[in-house]
Amino acid sequence: MNAFHDVRFPLAISFGATGGPERRNEIVQLVSGREKRNARQALARRHYDAGTGLRSLDDVHEVLAFFEARRGSLHGFRFRDPFDMKSCRPSETPTEHDQTIGTGDGVTERFALVKTYGEGQEAVRRPITHPVADAVLVAVDGVLKETSLDYAVDSETGELVFQPGAVPAVGAVVTAGFVFDVPVRFDIERLSVSLSAFRAGQIPSIPLVEILA
Repeated sequence: MNAFHDVRFPLAISFGATGGPERRNEIVQLVSGREKRNARQALARRHYDAGTGLRSLDDVHEVLAFFEARRGSLHGFRFRDPFDMKSCRPSETPTEHDQTIGTGDGVTERFALVKTYGEGQEAVRRPITHPVADAVLVAVDGVLKETSLDYAVDSETGELVFQPGAVPAVGAVVTAGFVFDVPVRFDIERLSVSLSAFRAGQIPSIPLVEILA
């Protein structure tokens, strides 16, 4: 991923944002009246509007400063999705058993974090590339592992990297729990904020779009 700043959009503002996943499908109606549907992309792409999270003029100033530091849409950054930011349900606390991320073969040291939505063949495995490093919990065959001693989190890719003496054995199930951010960029080249409009309760639109690897 090019031009990415490993900084987080202001949390207090992000928790008031709106948005969610977008799917792109192609739907063609046949002569018979039936439909033929094809997915145009394998994974959903998330869009947010951070404008709804602004509560004060200080918030506006903070976003303006953040926008300038990112050079508008040039650099990506971390964003905390207020609706989907854990390996578990929003009301729960992540545990090392939340998500199955792979099976050991005695050789593989790196395991990519994923979050699974749905079950069976229809399940979608979403890559998690920007976990919060100190909030990652890992288990191998149900046994909790220790960070640094057994594994580390690669800050560039978000992958788990097991130490040479802790590589999962053949058939060992690797599971993990985590808190994560979404890599996004500003989906706009200009911020337009009116002081009078803001005082009147009109919130500017600040669109963000997920960066897909």
